[in-house]
Amino acid sequence: MDNEFEDFFYTASDGLRLYARLYGAQDSDALPVVCLAGLTRNAADFHDLAVQLSSGRSPRHVISFDYRGRGRSAYDPNWRNYDPIVEAGDVVAGLTALGIEHAAFIGTSRGGLITFVLAAMRPGLLKAVVLNDIGPVVEGSGLAQIRSYLERAPKPATFEEAVAIQKSAQKGVFTKLSDADWQRAVRAIYRDENGRPVPDFDPALLNTLKSVNLSKALPEFWPQFMGLSGLPVLAVRGENSLLLSPETLEQMEKRHPDLETITVAGQGHAPLLETAGLPGKIIAFLRRKTGEPTASAKRAA
Repeated sequence: MDNEFEDFFYTASDGLRLYARLYGAQDSDALPVVCLAGLTRNAADFHDLAVQLSSGRSPRHVISFDYRGRGRSAYDPNWRNYDPIVEAGDVVAGLTALGIEHAAFIGTSRGGLITFVLAAMRPGLLKAVVLNDIGPVVEGSGLAQIRSYLERAPKPATFEEAVAIQKSAQKGVFTKLSDADWQRAVRAIYRDENGRPVPDFDPALLNTLKSVNLSKALPEFWPQFMGLSGLPVLAVRGENSLLLSPETLEQMEKRHPDLETITVAGQGHAPLLETAGLPGKIIAFLRRKTGEPTASAKRAA
């Protein structure tokens, strides 16, 4: 698998060493794609999608980031820097180091919130957006479920046990996944330490969830979402998601002038983007909305 992407290390503004995976030719004329994962996840989540995006008749350069404290990026000694604004700055630093001025963005959960920040911070950077199971209203019940699981997550001794744990935890939520899907998903969550699965993120990251007061209404991000109103957006929702409600998705469609939606049957938060025909739908969306190739999508000289 490792020969399908290149390792890219760079330095954040505060000196932390950060990491991203690079897929496909960096001099492709097609608009590059930036992949941003969920709270505790990393670049591995997007591997199969990135391989498909970076191959075929109009291959795109794909950059998939590990945020600070996740995957192969360094852990931050101050957990309060595990913040979407800081992480958005890290993404900008990485893209600047790569010389990328414009891109399409695919954001899963936390990655979608970071995309909102980027739209305010560097609006010219974004040319199209795919939001995976995230919107301007984050349901408290969904966040509570995520926090509860992460705080009480069992520690599997083997990858087979890790798969069994995930299946049990998601019983009735992800009903359409194959055994291969479960195996792949687990390998993206855990790193392999001498055959033992270990969660691939800084445990201090959970402090960010503990600091959220779920007894109060969570802030809404409609102004930030509407910062994407000048861009084509594809919003993906898991049919069984507790984080993004059908009502919020409907409001997103009503308020955004160029938004398409997909509801993924038999999946929850967040749908696996390499399943359910989603790669083809995402590729088709990017072709319709950004063209293939365009001179304006070239990497900066």
